[in-house]
Amino acid sequence: MTDNADRANRIIQEHVPGKEITLVHLIANLEPEVARLLAHSGQGNTIGIITISPGEAAIIVADLSLKSGSIQIQQLNPDCGSVVIKGDLSSVEFALNNVRDIMGRVMNFAVCPLTRT
Repeated sequence: MTDNADRANRIIQEHVPGKEITLVHLIANLEPEVARLLAHSGQGNTIGIITISPGEAAIIVADLSLKSGSIQIQQLNPDCGSVVIKGDLSSVEFALNNVRDIMGRVMNFAVCPLTRT
């Protein structure tokens, strides 16, 4: 009798990746030590971080970011769905907002708000 009760109370959890952007964050004036540890180089001291599911959509995010203006892709990882962009403050902010708009409105992704530090 206990076995049946235990089976009835079990919860099976599965992760099914949906179409969602879970993080859109802007870091203005990145500390030089952090930039050095990340091996970031080039123009600008602002970075934008985006995480997306499914991970392959990170390629779309990187492409949209580059087409948004004068930014550089610092890291692109489709395996875990992350993109890090770098540039001046206004370019990075514009690119992040453009990605949020297109992925949400055109591609029907669930999109989180832009945060910043």
